[in-house]
Amino acid sequence: MAQKQEVIQYPPELVDKELEVAYVGLMHLNPKSISRFYLENHECCFSVPNLLDLYKLVIFREGQAYVAEAVKGPFSFPKVTDDTPKHIDTCKRYATSVKADIEVVFPKIKKLFMLKKAYSIAPTELIQKKILQIRKYARYEQMTIEEIQSRITNLDFLSSIKESVMNEYVTEFLLTGENNLTTGISLPYPILTKTFKGFRKGETAAFAMPSNSGKSRFVVSIICHIAFIEHRKVLLISNEMTEDKMKLCLITTIVNTPEIQALHGQKLHKKEAELLALKFRPDEDKKDQVELDEEGFILQREGETREEFNKRLDATSQEYRSTVIATNWVETQTDNTIFLVYTADHTNNELRDIIMDYYYKEGIEYFFYDTLKTDIENIGNVEEIKKTATVLSTIAQKFEVFIGSTLQLAESSTPPLSMNINDIATSRTVKEVLDNLCLIKEINKSTFDEYEVSDELDVDDEEKDHFRDFEKPEVFNTRYYACVVDKNRAGEKPRLVFRLNLDYNQWEEYGYLRLKQKPIE
Repeated sequence: MAQKQEVIQYPPELVDKELEVAYVGLMHLNPKSISRFYLENHECCFSVPNLLDLYKLVIFREGQAYVAEAVKGPFSFPKVTDDTPKHIDTCKRYATSVKADIEVVFPKIKKLFMLKKAYSIAPTELIQKKILQIRKYARYEQMTIEEIQSRITNLDFLSSIKESVMNEYVTEFLLTGENNLTTGISLPYPILTKTFKGFRKGETAAFAMPSNSGKSRFVVSIICHIAFIEHRKVLLISNEMTEDKMKLCLITTIVNTPEIQALHGQKLHKKEAELLALKFRPDEDKKDQVELDEEGFILQREGETREEFNKRLDATSQEYRSTVIATNWVETQTDNTIFLVYTADHTNNELRDIIMDYYYKEGIEYFFYDTLKTDIENIGNVEEIKKTATVLSTIAQKFEVFIGSTLQLAESSTPPLSMNINDIATSRTVKEVLDNLCLIKEINKSTFDEYEVSDELDVDDEEKDHFRDFEKPEVFNTRYYACVVDKNRAGEKPRLVFRLNLDYNQWEEYGYLRLKQKPIE
């Protein structure tokens, strides 16, 4: 029993009925030619159903002696009607009238049917559009069957690349400013925001510091700004600090950062260690109701449960109540969530899967990786870190997301303002695939007098009033870190200085940094 052919509505670009008629006509004019110029069952994509039946008549009748059984087997028997001879004659007369040549017609119909088949099974509209573009190639007629097949095979790749005409919409690009070069979101640091033109989607950035210098805390300060000031979701992938440590750092940051304090409304100044130990001072009018330690913090009573202690703190300490208000506030920020994935061991493919999982399920566009290392399959081979950075760069460009990371800076005697890529503890070639790179290192207190700071980048050496000396730290654990912008695709590469206190995770851009200029004799 003959099978009914499914009629697929192809777009006009893939329909050429005259070509199909000419091919079927040529097959009936010379059935023997089917031995070379045959179409297999899965290749047949005729736009007019009865043409398929006419073609099958050649296979099962006129040309059956010339067709291999393997070719004939998948076909159902053709449907024959009283009008079939007339239709065959029409096809033969048309092929003759246009002087069709099977050597010319067959490659054309083979290429067209390959495109039609690919179009009918394409999983996405984007891939279908790519197929139609092939049909419109300027040199389509010159392409071989093999070249068409190669394009179809690479459709997934072709659909992943970005194509455009460079000289289109250039005026709009210039005047509106709505492009990835000018619309990056801000950092919590004005100078770096200006330097990099913000964190721009499609780019990667890395911040390199020596071990135990506060890399993770620096990243948390940036992430909190992106989430709570810029109102974006963020994913932090950590292979160093665990969830508990990261969460404590988050609390310290939101409690002590002035721009975030303005959102939750609580003016606080609490060290991380105090927050962890629930060390809070009593209200002035409650001091006689509580027992204090030598630092003035409320003591937990012997045998008192944590829950009981919390209730007592709530009743006697505004500092405690303000802290809870701040932490309760951060729990309400569900539209700008900070997600954390902790994974000590993973491959580059697993790292990519993590990023793509959150890209799709949460719509995240800002990612941070702490710390950028070689994957588990290449431990010990520092050169492999470039491959990991390349994976991140490829994701950033393809999916238009921003990916920041931290890097390990080698312990060395290099003066802070002399840092360069050679001070990276891992492969120096990682710089090649990054868009932005900062090298950050503490300035030794004994050398403070060798440096000076300015609020302006371009200052003439003679304008001494624009420079100032470091303010000597009065608070324990306050430090100065030099930051050398070693790579910046957006332009200038300044050297600046941060003043920070890790107890409060407060990072402050202190200004542009330089060595003091020796007087000219």
